[in-house]
Parts: sequence; structure tokens; C-alpha cells
Amino acid sequence: MKQTDTKKLSLFALTWPIFIEILLHMLMGGNADTLMLSQYSDHSVAAVGVSNQVLSVVIVMFGFVAAGGASILVAQNLGAEQPKTAGKIAVTSISLNLWFSLALSIILFVFSDFILRLMDLPEELMDEASTYMNIVGGFMFIQALIMTVAAILRSYGYTKDTMYVTIGMNILNVIGNYFVIFGPYGFPVLGVEGVAYVTMFSRFIGFIILLFILVWRSNRQLPFSAFFRYEKKHVKSLMQIGIPSAGEQLSYNTSQMAITYFIAQMGTIALTTKVYVQNLMMFILLFSIAIGQGTQILIGHMIGGAGDMDKAYHRCVKSLKIAILISTIMAILFYSFSPTLLGIFTNDTTIIEKGMLLLLVTIILEPGRAFNLVVINSLRAAGDVKFPVVIGIASMWGGISVIFAWFFGIFLGLGLIGVWIAFIADEWLRGILMLRRWRSKIWMQKAFVKKEVAE
Repeated sequence: MKQTDTKKLSLFALTWPIFIEILLHMLMGGNADTLMLSQYSDHSVAAVGVSNQVLSVVIVMFGFVAAGGASILVAQNLGAEQPKTAGKIAVTSISLNLWFSLALSIILFVFSDFILRLMDLPEELMDEASTYMNIVGGFMFIQALIMTVAAILRSYGYTKDTMYVTIGMNILNVIGNYFVIFGPYGFPVLGVEGVAYVTMFSRFIGFIILLFILVWRSNRQLPFSAFFRYEKKHVKSLMQIGIPSAGEQLSYNTSQMAITYFIAQMGTIALTTKVYVQNLMMFILLFSIAIGQGTQILIGHMIGGAGDMDKAYHRCVKSLKIAILISTIMAILFYSFSPTLLGIFTNDTTIIEKGMLLLLVTIILEPGRAFNLVVINSLRAAGDVKFPVVIGIASMWGGISVIFAWFFGIFLGLGLIGVWIAFIADEWLRGILMLRRWRSKIWMQKAFVKKEVAE
């Protein structure tokens, strides 16, 4: 991997392939399955939606080594012109994520029914949800490896490679879903079970291709001996950055599980509406996600290299303005076409009416989420990883997200609109606090500390 490649990075060059990659991951991981299963059964959609809610928490738990520790440390070391150290960290992160994710995959397979019952899942959804979680959860370690290798390639600036692989995985996934859901040419209709097998097969093929690309891009110079022989300082650095980086996202996803528990008490229609609306919202959100990830890579290189704090500061602010503008415009567009968009998934007028109201409120929600996605990624890239975790846990569990969702949604009987009010309060509070933290420039002290650790 040539050092000169890392000097030519720009936000646009990094972001547009990340945008397409995330879009396609969304399509494969949720929306394609949801859309195609909606032609099969609304109950199947709800079952898969709840299962994916649980699986997303697990993805965060093993993703901390990939997206949190590895990508930041690799970027900082490349910026500091230490490619050998970056390579060792990359291989170590692959190894750590493999063993950790294997353990979690076994837990998901063995305790899938127990986990779903904890969420108070309606009994009519239990069989399909359990089947999906057993298969997808049991092979979740493949997704962990995909995330790790893709994060490493992105930190080196090879965002297009991961995008192309994701395109291939999606094509394979959609074709497979068509056969197992609609049963053309006498093929057996396998429903949710078939969708789960297709998802895992597509991911496995994608991982094999990504691994070959990583070896090729490295000119076979990655120190694969680091897969078994860890250096204590590298493991420590990965954990110091990775675990706090995952903490905020883990808090978010577990709070979403708690809120899903509340929504399950509102009935299958409410649960199905939530799944459809949040699938549409992800298309709005992915702009901010892509800009946030691209900004994280740039700031990591800036701080790891010349230590240009002023340039890094303004990069975050500029990226934030872009993310807020785009997310607001997209939210307005999605609400304007909400009957048509929701009609893609279902003909149920009750679900469509509830969904339209939620998409209207989403216009207020999305700019707040843009704050968090861009600024938190910038703070992580600078090494200030603990502050977002503390604020996230305090806001989501200490008094805003979960408590407000129960109070407005269940206690006051506002239903899903009450839950969305809780989302808005949580995102905007955390977003404003994150921006104040960035403007305070406290992270500049953290950045120098993290550079020393990386070296």
C-alpha cells in the first residue's frame, strides 16, 4: 500500500464510495429483505426487523475493533508515515475480531429464543424471528470480518474496492431472495429461512473477495505473523480507542432494543410501522454516516501526520454544515413522497397513515442525528473517545431516550409519535453537547496523546 496514496485523500473522494457502500449494505442487510418479504408476509417483516434489532447490537460489540480502534490507529500511523506499524495493527485487529465474534455467534445461536422472549415478541412472530436469528446470528462472525477488512481498506484510502464488493454482494443477495421467496421455476419457497441463508452466503462470498483484495493491495507485505503473535502495545491501543468508541453506539443500540420492547406492547401494526419507517429513514441517515466516516479518515491522517489541529478543526465544522443541509433536504423529500414510499412496502392504510406522520416528525430529527454522526466521528479520530460515551449513556439511559419513549409513548398513550419525540430530544441534546466539545478544542490535547500511543 503506497504511502503516496494517503496524501491524495479528499472528503468527496472518500465519501461517495462510502455512501454507495453503506447504501448497498443497508439494502442487503435490511431493506431488500424487508421489501421482498413484504410481498410474502407483514408478519415476516416484523419478525426479521426485531431480529435485526438484536443483531445490530452484536455488530457494534465486535465492530469496535474494526471501525473504532483499527481504522483510527491505521489512519494516524499512515499520517505519521509509519506504514509497518499500521500493517501490524491491521492484522491484529482482524485476529481479535475473529475470535471475539466467533464467541458471540455461538451465544446468539444457543440463546436466540431466550433473547427474543426478553423483548416480549408477539408469539405469532416467534418462529420466524428465531429461525432468522439462529442462521444469521450463528454466522455473524463473517460480518465481523467483513467490517474489519473493509475498515482497513478505507483507512488506506481504498474506498472504491469495498464499494465494488458490496455491489456484488447485493446482486447475489437479491437474486437469491427472489428464488427463496417467490419460488420461480419450481424452486421451493423458503420464506424467512431462505432469506437468512441467502444473506449469510452473500456475506461469505463478499468476505473471501475482500480478503483477496487486501492481500493484493498490500503487495503481500502485511505482517500476517501478527495474526497469532500480538504486540501488547497494539492490543492496548486498539482497546483504548475501540472500546470507548463502541460504547456510545452500544448504548444507542441497546436503548433501541428497550424502546422496541415498548413498541412491541403496542402491537404488531406498530412494530411493523416502525420497521418500515426506520428502513426509509436509513436512506436519509446514510448521507451523514458517509460524511462522518470520510471526515474521520481525513482528521486521523491530519492529526497523525503534521498535527494540523486548525485544519482538522475546520474540516469537522465544514463537514457538519454539509451533513445538516443534505439530511434536512432529504427528510423533506421523503416526507413529500411518503405515501408512495410506504406504499412500496404495504397496502395497509393504517400503517401508511402512521408512517406518514412519523416521517413528518423526522424532518426535525435528522439534523440532530447529523450533529452526532459527524462530530462524534471527528472526536474519535482525534482520540477524544470517552466523552461521547459518557454523554451517550447519560442521555439515552439517564433521562431522555428510553425514559421519554416510555413516558410519551406508553404512559401518555401517544404511541409511536411519543417514541419519535424521545428520539428528537436525545439526538439534539447529544448533538449540541458534542459540538460544544469540539469548539472547546479540548480534543487537541487528547490527539497528541493518541499520536504518542500510535507511535
